[in-house]
Amino acid sequence: MDETTMKKHVTLVSALQIGFSSIGLIGAIVVFIVFSFSHSFLLDDEVANAVLRFLSVALPLAIGGVSAIGLIAGIGLLSYQEWARILMLIIAAIGCLNVPFGTIKGVYSIWVLMQDETIKLFKR
Repeated sequence: MDETTMKKHVTLVSALQIGFSSIGLIGAIVVFIVFSFSHSFLLDDEVANAVLRFLSVALPLAIGGVSAIGLIAGIGLLSYQEWARILMLIIAAIGCLNVPFGTIKGVYSIWVLMQDETIKLFKR
């Protein structure tokens, strides 16, 4: 493949990552709101309140953190930063665990970012 084709593939990987990360950030906010709202349904159960309090912080932070890192990597790919390519490879590998869409996106991202032509784009 030539350089122009690989640039299109890198742009598509970046757009996919930015899109999925944006959805993840919105999802983190929704999870936080839902868990916060559900506190009103637990009357005096201390154990349930403690678990819910932990989950209402831990899950949105985890989802939001991974999404924010993915958003940064996606933006970095648009300017062909070498660190963004490495970070995107890591995120793509982790994303493969998210069956089926994360797997498809992850395998495609790894394929694009490991091509010799793509590596040359990031070495400039």
